[in-house]
Amino acid sequence: MSNKTCINLVFASLLLFAAGCTAAPDSVPLSDRDYCALQQPRTTETLAQFTAPYAKEMQHKTGVYVLEQGTEAMMSRAWLAERAEKTIDVQYFIFSIDNVGLIATDYLVRAAERGVKVRVLVDDIMLEARGDELLMLNAHKNIEIKIYNPNVNLGKNIFQKVTGLLTDFHGINQRMHNKVFLVDQQIAVTGGRNIADEYFGFDHEYNFRDRDVFLAGKAVHAVESSFEQYWQSKLSVSIATLFDKLPAPDNPEFSRLHSYACNPANFSPEIRAEIEDVPATFKQLADEGKFLFVDNVEYIADLPGKNDRRHFLGGGSITNAKLVELAESASDSIVIQTPYLITTKSDRAFLRKLMQRGINIKILTNSLASNDNLEAFSGYQRNRAALLATGVEVYEFKPDAKIRQKVMSEHMYKRSATVPIFGLHAKTMTIDNHITVIGTYNFDPRSANLNTESITVIDSPAITQDVKASMLKEMDADNAWQITKDFNPDSTESLSKRIGVKLRRIVPKNIL
Repeated sequence: MSNKTCINLVFASLLLFAAGCTAAPDSVPLSDRDYCALQQPRTTETLAQFTAPYAKEMQHKTGVYVLEQGTEAMMSRAWLAERAEKTIDVQYFIFSIDNVGLIATDYLVRAAERGVKVRVLVDDIMLEARGDELLMLNAHKNIEIKIYNPNVNLGKNIFQKVTGLLTDFHGINQRMHNKVFLVDQQIAVTGGRNIADEYFGFDHEYNFRDRDVFLAGKAVHAVESSFEQYWQSKLSVSIATLFDKLPAPDNPEFSRLHSYACNPANFSPEIRAEIEDVPATFKQLADEGKFLFVDNVEYIADLPGKNDRRHFLGGGSITNAKLVELAESASDSIVIQTPYLITTKSDRAFLRKLMQRGINIKILTNSLASNDNLEAFSGYQRNRAALLATGVEVYEFKPDAKIRQKVMSEHMYKRSATVPIFGLHAKTMTIDNHITVIGTYNFDPRSANLNTESITVIDSPAITQDVKASMLKEMDADNAWQITKDFNPDSTESLSKRIGVKLRRIVPKNIL
């Protein structure tokens, strides 16, 4: 999680649809004209037509393409939503109200309007959605919304919220951090990105360097199974039951949202054209050996609820156990990217043991300058010296990393009057030269013990070569500082920010 995430970002893109249903201001800006009427109708290739040439391989292998650049990650989701024929299942920690969130939701609504069954599951902790607007969306016959662990925002009055905070600290902190976009049970996108401007390189002030993976075929069955498990969990509660006193509209109408998304000022025609070219792009990637069918791809997700409460803050992490197993299998090197790096004594003992076996370990995390989460940085800072003492090489990301020119949206980079701060959000690990792990798991106690997480493990030398090269490039001096016992870049930041980090030491590390 991040400061900006925890405080500002919400699932509110699902409140966008209630044009005029209450006296409160509508979340979708009112258009000055019907921009959709200006667009030419398009004939679109269905997803089945796209996958037909790969049908045989998809039965026994998994097509894999690593989504490094924000725009291609956004366009992949948009293209999949537009070509979906049967189902779209969406599972996210954050689904924001900003421009990317509005446009993404418009794609989901349009899919539902042409008959696709859309299911949306989102965590409650960041949710600031108005009940009547959520019910309006849920009232569409092809859309269902569920909220994971609704004990903070929805369906609670202030007394219940305070009582929960005081009496059920564990329950309040059990969050769903998984991120899945699943279409027709054939193709999935999963990884670090939430749905908001900054995860796709479109924010004017702060953008994340992040990473997803596009999966087609065999491994998608595990994604589907996990989503279904979460959807059926008692922790996933239908929005209709949370607001049973509010009336749900009949036959909701979303023209205002559609007009917003059709407006070229909000959704560039250049990007629309690139979305149309996705099939040709994937063919080119396949020809170049970048979209590969791989024998061994594994999607692993924690169970809903995760912590079994045998310990106050621990237990039940399937993803953590798998990551430990993979690290122990290393014979040469481990390279890690994690936005938040908060180590315990046992973590450091484990890393020291690997180092003593001759495993070279490099970790890239956020610097104070690039970090959007001062609480997490405080947890890292407390044990930074002890982590370095294990022999691990530690690098901190620069807020003006040169790599941003490669992974930020080109449209935003060219048009922005100022260059946004750049932070790390990718959660990636490579083992030796053949295994790549891309997921939602941060190297911190919260991912290990509280949040449910998911990872994709790809056994492919070709893919690992590219991902590892990218990760090592981001540790170069142009992109990161190497930390030593005598140097860290904290002093480059303002005194007030440094004091703010110190003050946050009152927060226990085991909940960060």
